[in-house]
Amino acid sequence: MVDLLVVGGLGVDIRTRVPALPLPLADSVTVPGIELRVGNTGSGVALAAAALGLTVTVVDVLGVDPAGDVVRAALARTGIRSVLADDPGGTRRSVNLVDPAGRRMALYDPRPWRGEPPFPRAELAALAGGAAHIHVSIMDWVRGRLPTLRAALAPGVLLSTDLHDWDGDDPYHRPFAEAADLVFVSGVRLGDRAPAVAAALAPRTVVVTRGADGADVHPGDRPPVRWSTPTGRATPSQPA
Repeated sequence: MVDLLVVGGLGVDIRTRVPALPLPLADSVTVPGIELRVGNTGSGVALAAAALGLTVTVVDVLGVDPAGDVVRAALARTGIRSVLADDPGGTRRSVNLVDPAGRRMALYDPRPWRGEPPFPRAELAALAGGAAHIHVSIMDWVRGRLPTLRAALAPGVLLSTDLHDWDGDDPYHRPFAEAADLVFVSGVRLGDRAPAVAAALAPRTVVVTRGADGADVHPGDRPPVRWSTPTGRATPSQPA
């Protein structure tokens, strides 16, 4: 049994620091450096878990292109097991603009999957049944396989997902939230609506992320708790 199965979310990030956001209108802007590296949500989860010493399997689609080669090489260096299908549409990619305060604007090219899901139900079920935890990314091809993944969970195994900048209403995200036991949402995006959105997802545990301010954890059956990170280590503080 592997510690973590990551489903979807592989890609590359093209990242650069910019003097301000939004950028001033200009023909060109000189920046301190433009970096191409493995990125996107599933890559981050898989690589972080591997760095913590967990055994990780990741399953997704990648293009047969230079961007896909960047992802394959990064995964291979860590010993992460990869179960991949070729995507004729190419590898997902993002352009991330980061200002001096650390704020980010991401331009995301999802390279939508065309046709039937790339992995048979039986193959995904076998992978899910051998995992101690499953994290699903909100990729298009994953959406139709959520019931298969949910049904294949071994007793006591949890499924998590990150809904990123979900506004609480967009129906695309709803199946991911309903399939999960642990849901991450953006407090920056939801603002004052975050407690209501978290309550609507009960009895799931909902983590409302707040960047440098930590996160609010809504356990579903208990009052929420604010976790702060003043020293880089999460510590429970006052109720949210």
